[in-house]
Amino acid sequence: MGTAERHVALENDTVTPQAAAQAVRASERGPGAGEGVAVKERKPAARDEERMHERALWIEEPARRRRLPDPVRTAAVRAVLIIAVTLIQAMVAVLCTLAGSWLAFPMVLSSVASTIAATWGVLDVWVTRQVWSQRNGVVSAPSSTARALRRERRRARREARAAERTQARIRRRGGAGQLSHP
Repeated sequence: MGTAERHVALENDTVTPQAAAQAVRASERGPGAGEGVAVKERKPAARDEERMHERALWIEEPARRRRLPDPVRTAAVRAVLIIAVTLIQAMVAVLCTLAGSWLAFPMVLSSVASTIAATWGVLDVWVTRQVWSQRNGVVSAPSSTARALRRERRRARREARAAERTQARIRRRGGAGQLSHP
């Protein structure tokens, strides 16, 4: 939708195909070139600005699922292509068999080979996904017992560091085991 079309849309709230075509023709000719839709120079009202913000061309929606990692997606595309070729070969083999063509036997053999390749492609996607997960880690939510154990270990480390700092402070002051100030 061009600028002239937007002006028509703002003025009328509805754009007919004829008004849109006129607006496009007028915008192509340039300003002040013959007849066409008159584009008024006016300051947009607050209501018009709100309407412009309401009517977005598209609405971005968050992705439903995370994007596949690149190696897994590559393997998946490869598998889909192999499966598509296999299905086409199988269909050609069936049609050649029904027609009694000499090409039926070679097509059946190539369909069997393609079926094996398609199975390999699907297994490749599965293995690539597993390998990627193992190498790059899987985000897992620890159970409450694991959280409690970690919390307990953290508390013990904090207490040990605090005791170490206290001992270092006593040694720095020069007091041989003396805990209070003179």
